[in-house]
Amino acid sequence: MTVTIDPDDVEFSAVRAQGPGGQNVNKVSNAVQARFDIGASSLPPHVKERMRALPDARITREGVVVIKAQRSRSLERNREDALARLQALVDAAAEVPTVRRPTRPTLGSKKRRLDAKARSGQVKALRGKVRV
Repeated sequence: MTVTIDPDDVEFSAVRAQGPGGQNVNKVSNAVQARFDIGASSLPPHVKERMRALPDARITREGVVVIKAQRSRSLERNREDALARLQALVDAAAEVPTVRRPTRPTLGSKKRRLDAKARSGQVKALRGKVRV
């Protein structure tokens, strides 16, 4: 199931980037901070619930996803990168996990387990003191 993000739901702001870059990084605000409010978005309700339940540090207690993109020197490329990372997060939440059906061990696997236990017991019994 593909869920796309409405760009109007995302609030972008230009901030100063961190890290190497010399004078340019100190002078220009090229990093992008994208804020996406899960509750106020146009996502389906089941996707919103799964997004809130994700164990991700980028999601605040209020249900706002904050992504900072500063990989590129271009503001527009950083904006695209932030949107792509947000879309990847939404895609991960939209994927319905498969339910595991519990199974029982087969007769063959039970027999192999008991044979292995008997073999290891024999080995341990042979480690004892030699009695003549």
